[in-house]
Amino acid sequence: MSEEKVLPFIEHLVELRKRLMVIVIAVVIGMGVAWNFSGAILNFVEKPLTGHTYLTDIKKQAYSKVKELAPSLYSRYKLEQEITAPEKKHTLNYSAPLEPFFIQCKISMLAGFILVLPIVFHQLWQFIAPGLTRKERRMVVPFITAATITFCVGALFFLIVIWPVIINFSLSYEAEGLQSWFNISAYVNFCLRLILVFGLIFELPVLTLLLARFGIVSYQLLAPKRKYALLASSIIAAFHADLITMFVIMVPLYLMYEISVWVALIFGKKKPPAEQTLQTT
Repeated sequence: MSEEKVLPFIEHLVELRKRLMVIVIAVVIGMGVAWNFSGAILNFVEKPLTGHTYLTDIKKQAYSKVKELAPSLYSRYKLEQEITAPEKKHTLNYSAPLEPFFIQCKISMLAGFILVLPIVFHQLWQFIAPGLTRKERRMVVPFITAATITFCVGALFFLIVIWPVIINFSLSYEAEGLQSWFNISAYVNFCLRLILVFGLIFELPVLTLLLARFGIVSYQLLAPKRKYALLASSIIAAFHADLITMFVIMVPLYLMYEISVWVALIFGKKKPPAEQTLQTT
């Protein structure tokens, strides 16, 4: 490799190290701030085990509708007991010294990362900015804002909508001789991993918007590849062991691809009329 090529490569590595150091410092500071409310986050994550969720109301309304439309089925399957039965509360358990402390560290780290997302995205933008035009660099504020909002929306969507479904489905297998015993590490690590996954999934339209504005991707490129996107979504989701988790990852991931296709169509870089005429002839 010639010296002309080596020097820019080293400069890029130095710049990357600089940006990563800023990100790490920001995350550490964010982790310190998030430590103060990490207990509240754990309580919220634990809520499907210990409290009332939206699924409880949906179930009661569905059983009441069955009672109204099909009283025989309501009596046969003893659905009244499902409505009047007291909610069973479960607790998290730990089996190793300092296990709750390390879990609190992990919660604080992820929460701190989310708190400093604008800084993280700004550093990533600064790294790629030298290769952009002046007009493209003006997109920095919309990019940071959109990327931060979509990541938070993805994380909240998982915690509020998907997480209670997963836990309620798991608890539905309880029976005589088969009781749940949730280890705090397995429970929280599973949740934190999926929070990160859903946050990244919801970033796909923003990334597509950015690439479409730069002219790298287009609607014409993405639209015909829907079947490959569905296959890729299935493969990515398959890295998770259980079928239910695979399903709840695959569906939002493919939906984000569909949204990305339309984002590319609406916000993509418009081709000059002369170029469009050449392509149609």
